[in-house]
Amino acid sequence: MSPIKRTAMRIRQLRQAKGMSQRELAEKAGLSREYVLRLEGAQQDPTLGTLEKIAKALGVPVGALVK
Repeated sequence: MSPIKRTAMRIRQLRQAKGMSQRELAEKAGLSREYVLRLEGAQQDPTLGTLEKIAKALGVPVGALVK
């Protein structure tokens, strides 16, 4: 599995484990819902800054997104 797909799967898993919708994650992270949709679909390669925003919104360290 590619690193982008692994990261996409981790973002989706963590978001769902927190009971958050894509819209809620997007709002908390300051991103658009469409961007979160592309990230979770492995259609977009996130920057480190984006990963930091998502990790903060999910309340996890950045490393949890890229395991």
